[in-house]
Amino acid sequence: MKSLLLALLCLTSTLLAADKPNIVIIFIDDLGYADIGPFGATKQKTPNLDKMAREGMKLTSFYAAPVCSVSRAQMMTGCYGVRVSVPGVYSPGNKNGLNPTETTIAEHLKQQGYATQCIGKWHLGDQPEFLPTKQGFDHYFGIPYSNDMQKTAKDTGAKVVPLMRDDKVAELLTDEAQSHIVERYTDEALGFIRTNQEKPFFLYFPHTAVHTPIHPGAAFAGKSANGRFGDWVEEVDWSVGRVLDTLRELKLDKNTLVVFTSDNGPWLIKGADGGSALPLRGGKGSTWEGGVRVPALAWWPGRIAPGSVCDAVAGTIDMLPTCVSISGGKIPAEPVIDGRDISPLLFGKTKASQRDAHYYFASYNLQAVRQGPWKLAIATQNETMGKEAAADAKVNPRLYNLDAEISEQTNLAAQHPDIVTKLQALATTMESEIGGKAPKARRPAGEATNPQTLYPTSDAPRGKKKDAPKKAKK
Repeated sequence: MKSLLLALLCLTSTLLAADKPNIVIIFIDDLGYADIGPFGATKQKTPNLDKMAREGMKLTSFYAAPVCSVSRAQMMTGCYGVRVSVPGVYSPGNKNGLNPTETTIAEHLKQQGYATQCIGKWHLGDQPEFLPTKQGFDHYFGIPYSNDMQKTAKDTGAKVVPLMRDDKVAELLTDEAQSHIVERYTDEALGFIRTNQEKPFFLYFPHTAVHTPIHPGAAFAGKSANGRFGDWVEEVDWSVGRVLDTLRELKLDKNTLVVFTSDNGPWLIKGADGGSALPLRGGKGSTWEGGVRVPALAWWPGRIAPGSVCDAVAGTIDMLPTCVSISGGKIPAEPVIDGRDISPLLFGKTKASQRDAHYYFASYNLQAVRQGPWKLAIATQNETMGKEAAADAKVNPRLYNLDAEISEQTNLAAQHPDIVTKLQALATTMESEIGGKAPKARRPAGEATNPQTLYPTSDAPRGKKKDAPKKAKK
């Protein structure tokens, strides 16, 4: 009798799991607001993303964070990066990472019976306790941080980055080898989908592209009208097309949510290797719209209306509660998360943002808040990473109507003191909760006791210089 009961429970669990939608999140690195066709790009062609937008929804007020580790923490936890003490960018061998006590989107979905894999750039700590396989993912394949964080391999003397399989370094990649990374990631993603087509799956696909150094594959090099940056965007588009075509081929498209977006705005100081956020102001590293408002598409045939556009405020912090909701799970009341379920927006049930306000942090400092069309800047904002603030950005507070002027040029604070007062009150409350030096509700980062780089290097430890050769006595 007991055996029969267990068999029935297993069968019930399997049937319930079969009804759950698959989820794919494609997360590009340093892709600007205007770098794909649906958001205005013309020099590089993105036919697959164009088709994805025609068949799905374009989200035009979708927010990430100024830099990559923060944005990835927000995606994984549903919290502003500062709430979980991820303020900036993790370097190789850093002692800190995303605290394993945080419940990630992958861990929530595993509780619902999902197969999970992360393919690509992790960047939430490279110590063993911080890796994807310890944060809810069954498997991991990728470069665990930015592709420019190269170290000198002790054995070969070459500048390399590690390519990991689960929790082990599988290869050390030179610059030339990086030109195969989009193709290799894509093959891995398609293999995961095919292997798990009979069960619900969560594929988190954070590309290394289009972060510098730029390394398009041979089939794409020199093909765009926008140099090697445009070439790599076109290869990313090809990768998206392969994923969507595979879902269609396996007849999984009607039961799969696919979200495509970026971790922050374009790295403008890289020039031709940077990208564009126009007509937004600013770029990567800033809290101007161009630094944090990113292109976003959502696709789910039969559930998301084709050709739809949503301008309600949403963002990476909303992905966790949304995915948990559509999987049939529930978010516990504690610990607090900042995101909200945006499935009502995706399914056309409302046009209103599911959050009261959106907050713009640079490290632990709250620099601006948005509610509806109004954005109040309360601190000086640099134009982009590597470029200081313009003169008008040093006047505070500043109030912008983003519906009337998306480029944030005209300060309307003097004309709307009531709105300034209202938004300042919101900012003060959030700053006291998780910002600044004395927050009431900030949770700790993870901390490794004896951090090491993933592979032996001959580089000097950070902050120290190698011994210089002694000069001969005269």
